Amino acid sequence: MPKRSEEMLTDVWTSLLLVWITCVPYTSMTPIISQSKSLQTGSTALLRGLVEGQRILSRAKRGWVWNQMFVLEEFSGPDPILVGRLHTDLDVGSTPIKYVLAGEGAGTIFAINEITGDIHAMKRLDREEKAEYTLTAQVTNRDTDQPLEPPSEFIIKVQDINDNPPQFVEGPYRASVPEMSQVGTSVTRVTATDADDPVYGNSAKLVYSILEGQPYFSIDPNTAIIKIALHGMDREMREEYLVVIQAKDMGGHMGGLSGTTTVTVTLTDVNDNPPKFSKSLYEFVIPEDLGIGKPGGKVKANDRDIGENAKSTYNIIDGDERDVFEITTDAQTQEGILRLKKPLNFETKKSYTLKVEAANIRFDPNSGAPFKDTATVKIAVEDSDEPPVFSKPTFVLQVDENAPINTVVGTVTARDPDVTGSLVRYFIDRHTDLERQFNVNVDDGKITLAKPLDRETDMWHNITVTATEIRNHSQISRAIVAIRVLDINDNAPEFATEYEAFLCENGKPGQVIQTVSAVDKDDPIQGHYFEYRLIPEMLNNPNFTIKNNGDNSISVLAKHDTFRRQKQEMYFLPIIVTDNGNPPMSSTNTLTIRVCGCSREGIVQSCNVEAYVLPIGLSMGALIAILACIILLLVIVVLFVTLRRHKNKPLIIKDDEDVRENIIRYDDEGGGEEDTEAFDIATLQNPDGINGYLPRKDIKPDLQFMPRQSAYKRLKRKTKKEKCRNFEAFFLQKQALNTIVFTRFLKMIVLIPHYRCMICFLYICSYLRLFLCYRL
Repeated sequence: MPKRSEEMLTDVWTSLLLVWITCVPYTSMTPIISQSKSLQTGSTALLRGLVEGQRILSRAKRGWVWNQMFVLEEFSGPDPILVGRLHTDLDVGSTPIKYVLAGEGAGTIFAINEITGDIHAMKRLDREEKAEYTLTAQVTNRDTDQPLEPPSEFIIKVQDINDNPPQFVEGPYRASVPEMSQVGTSVTRVTATDADDPVYGNSAKLVYSILEGQPYFSIDPNTAIIKIALHGMDREMREEYLVVIQAKDMGGHMGGLSGTTTVTVTLTDVNDNPPKFSKSLYEFVIPEDLGIGKPGGKVKANDRDIGENAKSTYNIIDGDERDVFEITTDAQTQEGILRLKKPLNFETKKSYTLKVEAANIRFDPNSGAPFKDTATVKIAVEDSDEPPVFSKPTFVLQVDENAPINTVVGTVTARDPDVTGSLVRYFIDRHTDLERQFNVNVDDGKITLAKPLDRETDMWHNITVTATEIRNHSQISRAIVAIRVLDINDNAPEFATEYEAFLCENGKPGQVIQTVSAVDKDDPIQGHYFEYRLIPEMLNNPNFTIKNNGDNSISVLAKHDTFRRQKQEMYFLPIIVTDNGNPPMSSTNTLTIRVCGCSREGIVQSCNVEAYVLPIGLSMGALIAILACIILLLVIVVLFVTLRRHKNKPLIIKDDEDVRENIIRYDDEGGGEEDTEAFDIATLQNPDGINGYLPRKDIKPDLQFMPRQSAYKRLKRKTKKEKCRNFEAFFLQKQALNTIVFTRFLKMIVLIPHYRCMICFLYICSYLRLFLCYRL
């Protein structure tokens, strides 16, 4: 009650202060301004007395006495509300005056009585829209509208009332706080705004409170900070809370306006829960033929936390033969997957027992609780029908080359690892033995030769042998068999290459002509050693001898220096090469030696007899001239043959034995001596002018033949033909010895360089003469 009394006393004093500000005029102004009708009726005597005293004691510079005016917002009476009254000392009743109002809202919001000076508010005002208006008052002559005093400015202020509730502009809110936070931990802060005047009264003074959300949260009434109010709030129990906040103006007193908003508070997770296996014992049955890396079972430890706090890793911490299995973590499902690291064997071990641990990746060291859990895993191995198993994954066997067919190379063995122990059959994968050089016994696995082998062709043979159970042919195993072919001495040595030696005519006795080495396709363990010797017929050879160099090679030496190409151009030296094998193999190889002309430095220049005479006085120009003559001769021959083939037969009979007369029949009679058009006298007088014969132009004969040639002409042509035939017979005889003549012709050109061009010219002329005779 004392507190409530103090608040009522404060409200009374506030109201009195408001009335004093509104009603009491300023003592420094001469005009009297009334605020309301109650001010005029209740305080008229007081105001008049004050005015009279002021008139006696002071002289006003001008006739206005006025103050700030106030008007309440949201006033909705039936009549316009009186804001105030203007008065001047010029208003004494004898002077016709008029009050004029101008400025903000003049004439629309505010109206003035021109005679009395009363100002009224014509519309409902809202302080939140406009808090004050600036206007100008002036007194004028009512008749002439002339200003009697200069204008004066004053303000009308709109007084606030509590007409706006608080509002949460940013709401609704969302906030988060870690679970298990201490009491008093700040969650978030809310803010409300009030459009009322914060200076005048308590209309904008806000107080905050919680309508919903207790006892979990609390709020500071002045700062609006929301805090944790309950200890031990667990996210795993409840994750989200809805808190309703209220903001009330007027300081929270009765009659104040209020607004509300919601705050959704989410508890974030902390790692306060360890992983926990759903059961303490897991049992799995895994077949023994499970592949390496394949999953054999799954375990899972549940964690009530979420996100990174719920992630765990799994490990095998104990158990028999832990290296046989491994456990990995599935990142999506957070399960522990048991995988196989080594093959299982039911016949060796039938069960396994493992101890598995699940531990959090992240944990709070201050919690003190162990963030891990363990479980036991028992694994039973299931027997499976397994394929046969070879005693070795790879077999290496040896066999001599040229061994007879059906020779046993070796044996492969395999067995059925199952308890039943099925019999095994063996086969060769023919894709690895395309030539079918080997066979295998289907019962005991013995590998034999099907064809003879040659080490020099293939040193190694790799085949694949399969083993199959009799009762289940789908169970197949494979093994690689590498067969090495051992060498025997079955190849004779031979020269490393086709040697061709060159011997200079001016060489010295004992000079090395050629160094000869040999190769052998065999590969003896102790290495190669070759022995060289001449055949018995060449032991007393007067021209050449051999010398052993000690490195499986020999040198061929010349015995004298009298080798000449004209005497013998090429020599053949047979050499026997023998190896050191068991039994030894030998072969006879022939070395070809050419006698060549060499320079003084021993450089070979030519190695044939024809070239022996070429260097004697024969220059490059002579060789070019010879070549040009040969080309010209060939061109003439080709031209001759071409013309002979295209020669046309004559249209006029030219045979000398044809002496028949040519009869020409005409349709008209001759004209006698005066007919000069009948025949050409010049043609008859000159037999050689037959080629210029012109037929008669005035008549057209049925048949037209050339006139007969004279006996003189025939005799002349016969003489020319006989000459050509005689020369042709001579030329044919010459052609019979064409090879010898042409060879001697070339040698003559070479040996007599001064006359080679003349001889070539004469030879070409003879061909030209023959060509012209044929043309005639």
